[in-house]
Amino acid sequence: MVEQEALAYAQTIKQKHEPELLRKRNVVGVGIGLRQRSGLDEVCIIVSVSQKMPLSQLAPHDIVPPVLEDVPVKVQETGPFRIR
Repeated sequence: MVEQEALAYAQTIKQKHEPELLRKRNVVGVGIGLRQRSGLDEVCIIVSVSQKMPLSQLAPHDIVPPVLEDVPVKVQETGPFRIR
């Protein structure tokens, strides 16, 4: 079971860093979710990108960090989002 405290903290960190993350190349969305680590669910910030790219093809300011203020970050390729 996920602790409410961990979710609340991740939400605070997401809100703080979301504008900066959305300015990065290929980033189309930012959310909160879970990832599996060592068989356990872990709260993380999920950064949705239109296309995953090798780090060597990204400028340093476009690299999504693996952790933001002790909250792990998961980069997930989703393709572009479309509003209908």
